[in-house]
Amino acid sequence: MNMAAGNTGIYAKLTLVAIVWGASFIAGRVVAAEMDAVTAALWRYIVAATTLVAVALVVEHGLPRLTAKQWFGVVVLGILGVAIYNLCFMYGLQTVPASRASLIIALNPAATLVGGALFLHEPLTRGRVIGIALALIGVAVELSGGNPLNLFARGSLQGELAMFGCVVSWAAYTLLGKRMLGEGVSSLAATTYAALAGTLLLVAINAATGNLHLPQASSKAWWCIAFIGVFSTALAYVWFYDGVRAIGPARTAVFINLVPVVAIVLGVLLLGEKLVPSMVLGAALVVSGVFIINRAPAVSATPHMQCHTG
Repeated sequence: MNMAAGNTGIYAKLTLVAIVWGASFIAGRVVAAEMDAVTAALWRYIVAATTLVAVALVVEHGLPRLTAKQWFGVVVLGILGVAIYNLCFMYGLQTVPASRASLIIALNPAATLVGGALFLHEPLTRGRVIGIALALIGVAVELSGGNPLNLFARGSLQGELAMFGCVVSWAAYTLLGKRMLGEGVSSLAATTYAALAGTLLLVAINAATGNLHLPQASSKAWWCIAFIGVFSTALAYVWFYDGVRAIGPARTAVFINLVPVVAIVLGVLLLGEKLVPSMVLGAALVVSGVFIINRAPAVSATPHMQCHTG
């Protein structure tokens, strides 16, 4: 009875995690409308890194010392998973609807599996191949309005390409993570160190471009920055790994399938984005593909580096 009650609480937390990660696309879209990508990426991670340090102090009583090799790994991960990922994320959301962006980002597990197979010789089962194919077809259907041939007739896709940049950078971050940091560094510590390294890089980029200042933005935009930094990066992270510890990574990963669904619903309700049949079909294919992928054994990376969604 107590176990069932405990699992109910875990399921509630994981549902909230999916809602928070889905809502981060809405918040990011609001921020992107008022700040340029470089500035928005910096302030998002100033909040996120500060929050992660606080969480690490509370949960793990501080951060471990790193070797020189691990420091090099942290810098590389900060470049890939924080700086490049968030610059692409914020730039993409300047032109890409939140619902569409969430479907592209949902390709993260598929891209990670393909990268693992190509560069690390990790196995691709038939189920994984089917899941990857479904997810890719789903994104193609959504981007093309139901006819993939329309992709070649469309104008600029710079925003969509930026979101695909998120997928590629996160796949690289995932595959390099454990190999560069080695054993003995928890996923929370690795994430926190990478966040700090990436934030310092974003500070340098903003200084070089003359954007190192407090941007003029509405209170709504600042609340959205706070939401992404505190809830999407820190609180949701802790709750997600509560789920991993309580019910295992496979059952926990199922909740990731809710993220694009939440983003689409909130995009329609809060941002007035249009819900068209091609989006519904594309979302169904993407969610089905990601569900199949998540049922397969995960690639050999630290847990956090398998689930970033927003």
